Amino acid sequence: MFNIFGTKDTGPVADAVKRHWVDTTLPAYLRPYARLARWERPIGWWLLLWPCLWSLSMATVASGQTMPNFWYIFLFWAGAVAMRGAGCTYNDLVDRDIDDKVERTRSRPIPAGQVTPKQALLFLVVQALVGLVVLLQFNTFTIVLGASSLLVVALYPFMKRVTDWPQLFLGLAFSWGALVGWSATMGSLSAAPFLVYAGGILWTIGYDTIYAHQDKEDDALVGVRSTARLFGEKTKLALVLLYGGATVLFALAFYIAGMGWISYVGLLAGAAHLGWQMKALDIDNPDECLRLFKSNTQYGWLLFIGLLLDLWI
Repeated sequence: MFNIFGTKDTGPVADAVKRHWVDTTLPAYLRPYARLARWERPIGWWLLLWPCLWSLSMATVASGQTMPNFWYIFLFWAGAVAMRGAGCTYNDLVDRDIDDKVERTRSRPIPAGQVTPKQALLFLVVQALVGLVVLLQFNTFTIVLGASSLLVVALYPFMKRVTDWPQLFLGLAFSWGALVGWSATMGSLSAAPFLVYAGGILWTIGYDTIYAHQDKEDDALVGVRSTARLFGEKTKLALVLLYGGATVLFALAFYIAGMGWISYVGLLAGAAHLGWQMKALDIDNPDECLRLFKSNTQYGWLLFIGLLLDLWI
């Protein structure tokens, strides 16, 4: 039944978590908006948040402090949730015709008719305004830097139509926090955050390649391009290069920022986790691909805990 918001709840998205709080607690008229923002799938904002927190921790050490700014941590979390939701909403608006042709995505709110494109656009604006309020809490350099990411964000949904490397553009957008986390503390940039940014890009290409293997057959039918289709049976070799390169770049960043040995223990534990992903990967098993993709939350924690312990021990 329609309501004052003009939405209708026709059920959860096919690959969403079943019986999530979005579907059991929220009023029915809000559920389609929550699904647009992927609130029932926190993995997205975790992946957006981790480069911010890694870089913030490094900047804390480089600036001679012994405690990270917890207000900044909260702001990065709020900004990650808001901007991830805005990005997903924008992506669904751009991809609504493609999503209708792919089994996994045709139940998303727009192709399923739960919300109209105009309603989704309004929701996008609201989320972007929340992100703007968060960004305005930082220094001027960081405000300009954060706003500069919008060009990459705007381009990303179109890249799957013109290049085999849309995951590269996702990396450019999702790793931007590596620059912002450092500049929020320092008011400027140096080599260390750029190395984390570069490493984050390689890491993102890796985990999103795993994710993209879920849709490779439908993608081939509708003409969507991806590194999953590009790498094919050589995906594990590509992951060795991508994840290995990310690990080396992160190690160099730690060295330049003056991190201690405990941070490298966390990085080593993270590298072991990435190795497990590569060993366990079955590119023809969509459920396994999704599980491994989601496990990158644990990777983020391993690096972050190492960096935090380095502050205190």
